[in-house]
Amino acid sequence: MKKLVLATAISVGLVANVQAAGRDTISIVGSSTVYPFATVVAEKFGKKTSYNTPKIESTGSGGGMKLFCAGVGLDTPDITNASRAIKKSEYDKCQKNGVKSITEVQIGYDGIAVANSKKSERFNLTRKDLFLALADKVPNPDGSQTLVHNPYKTWKDVNPALPNTKIEVLGPPPTSGTRDAFAELAMEGGCKKVDWIKAMKKKDKKAYKAVCHTVREDGAYIEAGENDNLIVQKLEKNPNALGIFGFSFLEQNDDKVQGSTIEGTGPEFETIADGSYPISRPLFFYVKNAHIKSIPGMKKYLQEFTSEAAMGDEGYLLDKGLIPLSQSERAALRKDVMSGKKLSM
Repeated sequence: MKKLVLATAISVGLVANVQAAGRDTISIVGSSTVYPFATVVAEKFGKKTSYNTPKIESTGSGGGMKLFCAGVGLDTPDITNASRAIKKSEYDKCQKNGVKSITEVQIGYDGIAVANSKKSERFNLTRKDLFLALADKVPNPDGSQTLVHNPYKTWKDVNPALPNTKIEVLGPPPTSGTRDAFAELAMEGGCKKVDWIKAMKKKDKKAYKAVCHTVREDGAYIEAGENDNLIVQKLEKNPNALGIFGFSFLEQNDDKVQGSTIEGTGPEFETIADGSYPISRPLFFYVKNAHIKSIPGMKKYLQEFTSEAAMGDEGYLLDKGLIPLSQSERAALRKDVMSGKKLSM
């Protein structure tokens, strides 16, 4: 009981410190995928109101959660962007560190593009191709139900229908929500196509996940940091390479790069919106409710981001590549955000 009282007192004290210090700029961290959307909203917010334009850092979803969940107070962020849902372990860390009340805000949807330079032929891939090309361990080519370290050097080794070019994929690091989503949606999606590996999930979920999610480290997959624009630049210089990033970056650079089709479907606004593109995911940001009254402009920023002008069917975020929620989903979201609905797990 003493520990609980102490933790509450510390939490209250930290909020008081925020108020006393008078920080007057909203602090936002997190996903590189959500970063462009948040930046546009922040700029609009700065122009339309008398508040300072929020400070936004692109730290990756995992890095953002770590900073966000460190505690309540002046030296911690108010909001973290995420290109995947918060993990139970992150939620628990938040709770342990006094970040008790969090509101989850789903802003829309995004597709993960596997792209290459327009100087090259467009790739037609399957999720199984991606798993076999990028996993650390793959089914033994001899047909036995055993795993071997990935022996494939070219795309043609993976699938005779693919080009005879070296497997070279530029993608995000482990701290990125895009990396998490790619592992779950693309690699695991392909991994499950192998029946005997799929059967592992019921017997040993941990071993199954290790096989399906672990990326090879022999140079075929190159971690290119949290800067998706850097990946686009590198693809321009290397027409044989592929890159992994969000649909918004593909759309913004469609004069330079093209998205591969995945099982016959390309990453396009309509295919992501209707769920037919296999590698699509929801996007989020998370609000530290203890800071809403302490940091000037928090409520107004939330109103701007969730407005029809921003995330509606003709909102300005669509120009940046955001795939919108349905009208009813947006209405429910605004209600939750304005009431500070507390996330529970």
